[in-house]
Amino acid sequence: MSSPKPRARQDPTFGEEVLAFNAGLHFDAPLPPGIEVMNPFLGSPCALAASASFYRKYYADHRERHIILGINPGRFGAGLTGVPFTDPKRLADACGIRISACAPAHEPSSVFVYEVIAAMGGPEAFYRHWYINSICPLGFVRVDANGRKKNYNYYDDRRLEEAAMPFMVECLRRQLAFGIRRDVCFCLGTGKNAAFIERLNAKHGFFGRVIALEHPRYVMQYKSKEKDAYIRKYVTLLTAAATDGPAA
Repeated sequence: MSSPKPRARQDPTFGEEVLAFNAGLHFDAPLPPGIEVMNPFLGSPCALAASASFYRKYYADHRERHIILGINPGRFGAGLTGVPFTDPKRLADACGIRISACAPAHEPSSVFVYEVIAAMGGPEAFYRHWYINSICPLGFVRVDANGRKKNYNYYDDRRLEEAAMPFMVECLRRQLAFGIRRDVCFCLGTGKNAAFIERLNAKHGFFGRVIALEHPRYVMQYKSKEKDAYIRKYVTLLTAAATDGPAA
């Protein structure tokens, strides 16, 4: 593991690096039957406009940031806006970015994440220190016999996980070059996602350590009465890392 090289002012901003990365995302490995890739950056007017506005608003600089890694995009958050854990409502109300092409949608994970962000001073303060994506930056859906689509995680099928492995490793390597701090990575999901990222990190040495947090969807679906305690946990650990204090 090594620290990122300081970025020169003439280099592309962090935000422009992210936008170029997103524009080049392409998954072409064989998929299990009934599974499709969800790529919001292939011609979606909402995702293209929303993500461009978002990254140029909050990442128009050369700052180093820590990374938070989720699983893979969901249909009603990043699958629409192109911004991880940010549904159209949070994009408009919390970030002040209103895109006419974005249909109203609600993602429980986005609600939790933006409550954490509010507790940490709001989007401008939060995104100065943090970059959120997913270990697999493109999503997947399972299509049933009636053509209905449902979110699908990369680890829900071992064949999919193995097919996606090279893509995920390469995507993480590319994102580290944006100016990602490598002392610690936060992982959303304390089960299969954490175990997978820990294995990757043990093999490739991306980060000094990986700290797992309960996934926002888990909190909202199963622990809603304890939501405030989980928000405090997020704030405590993330703040410690951002200020170079002990994160655990």
